[in-house]
Amino acid sequence: MINIKENEKLSIMNHSCAHLLAQAIKHLYPEAKFWVGPVIEEGFYYDVDLGDKVITEEDLPAIEKEMKKISKDGKRIVREEITKKEALERFKDDPYKIDLISRMDEKDTVISMYTQGDFTDLCRGPHVDTVKELKHFKLLKVSGAYWKNDAKNKMLQRIYGICFDNEEDLEKHLQELADAKLRDHRKLGKELEIFMTSDLVGKGLPMYLPNGYIVWQELENYIKEKERKQGYKHVLTPPLGNVELYKTSGHWDHYKDSMFPAMKVEDEEFVLRPMNCPHHMMIYANGIHSYRDLPIRIGEIARDCRFEASGALKGIERVRTFCQNDAHLFVTPEQIGDEFKRVVDLILDCYKDLGITDYEFELSLRDKEDTEKYYPDDEMWDKAENVIRKVLDDIGIPYKEMIGEAAFYGPKLDVQLKPAVGNKITVSTCQLDFCLPMRFDLTYVDRDGSKKTPVVLHRAVFGSIDRFIAYYLEETKGVLPVWLAPIQAIIMPVSSEHQADYAKEVNDLLAKEDIRVELDARNEKLGYRLRESQIKKIPITIILGDQEKENKTISYRLFGTKETTTLSQEEFLKYIKDLIKKRTRM
Repeated sequence: MINIKENEKLSIMNHSCAHLLAQAIKHLYPEAKFWVGPVIEEGFYYDVDLGDKVITEEDLPAIEKEMKKISKDGKRIVREEITKKEALERFKDDPYKIDLISRMDEKDTVISMYTQGDFTDLCRGPHVDTVKELKHFKLLKVSGAYWKNDAKNKMLQRIYGICFDNEEDLEKHLQELADAKLRDHRKLGKELEIFMTSDLVGKGLPMYLPNGYIVWQELENYIKEKERKQGYKHVLTPPLGNVELYKTSGHWDHYKDSMFPAMKVEDEEFVLRPMNCPHHMMIYANGIHSYRDLPIRIGEIARDCRFEASGALKGIERVRTFCQNDAHLFVTPEQIGDEFKRVVDLILDCYKDLGITDYEFELSLRDKEDTEKYYPDDEMWDKAENVIRKVLDDIGIPYKEMIGEAAFYGPKLDVQLKPAVGNKITVSTCQLDFCLPMRFDLTYVDRDGSKKTPVVLHRAVFGSIDRFIAYYLEETKGVLPVWLAPIQAIIMPVSSEHQADYAKEVNDLLAKEDIRVELDARNEKLGYRLRESQIKKIPITIILGDQEKENKTISYRLFGTKETTTLSQEEFLKYIKDLIKKRTRM
């Protein structure tokens, strides 16, 4: 989906269309006052104060009609520059504009405003030449928004829209939005009974229902098995820690605003942990290590908590508590290249298993000019960045360098997935760290008997399991591969009276082989039960009639098809086990 802000022509059109929207609202609601109407990635919006009146989505067609009427009139959009004093006088009856003007720095600041017919608004511009150019637009939705994004202020009405320079692109975009709505993991999560939220429990604190927890467990078991084969040792650490732990690591200084407030208990202060590396540093420090012991690979599916503003929360994609598929690799300097390559290989292997093909690599580096954010050691940074470059170049992986995106303690490699809808998301990451091992005084005994400081690789394959489930639900439209599906097969006797015994026999056969199976022998028409199976997006539907009962066979349909295949019981068992083993996507 196109990013409007990154396209100069569309950005100007959408900003101009925001003014067209405001003019139409002013015609229909003369008492309206306006806050701001910026361009965003998805188009534009305008925040409006209508007093006691409320605009609903049912009102949007009428506003669109007025916008089209104004557009046909073809008035020129004229820029005018005035002084701050003149602006204060011009907009003296508009408290929102007065607030904007008053916060401008100097008294003689030149302020620009744009006029189109009977409507004038403050704006830096630029705009299109005439409203006639604004033909292909659509108002999308309306929501509430606090003035200045402050919950203490008045609630305004925010109206969203999109504008293109031709009807074909507009229709294409609207179709993409419709597809995105169908793919939305919040919608799918509810329909498939994956997760729920409750304001009584707390915003941003999702709860996984039985179906969702099956998906969760399968992903956890999958990645742990992969890691064990690579020599990882799994641990379990508490989801909170002493504030001193985070002061030692440096996170308290660099990350405090993203943490929940500290809790004082007796003579200690604790905080819900936002990341797991300090705990894993302490696990390493628990023993004496030789160079022969390294690399040491510590893995954990770890519960973390970060404070996210309520407006940023979204299903299980953006939450206040989540589980990371986290690991920390303690290595000698000579082992960095090999271990980094092993991590990249593991990431690519998992993507292959899961059918993920659309991604790109970003090398996140420090901004040398930012002396506040990054650990102050030029030699360390140069060394770390050059090591990762060499590894990536040796592997032959294309990547983009992103200045200023590194963690405070070291550079990192991020893998950006390109979802079917929406913007890129970071899932997998591998971060090189010379800093934390020094801060925690970690050592190993080298060949010559001297004590050396290990290097740490922070890495995650799924990143947040919660976010990964959200991504995968949207990517598959909820049609999960058989190995991940909460219900892998559902059995339907054509007649609950005549084939019920055989249906129970097949159910027991599959359950004995650890297939997640359900039996639907309700006294409902077969067509009704088949439609329900499709709504639940169950991968395999087994249909058993008199012929299957007599021949001891199994007839089945795959999700989304009406073609029926008949196999012997043994053949079907082999077939479904192969689907699970190969992790075949439907």
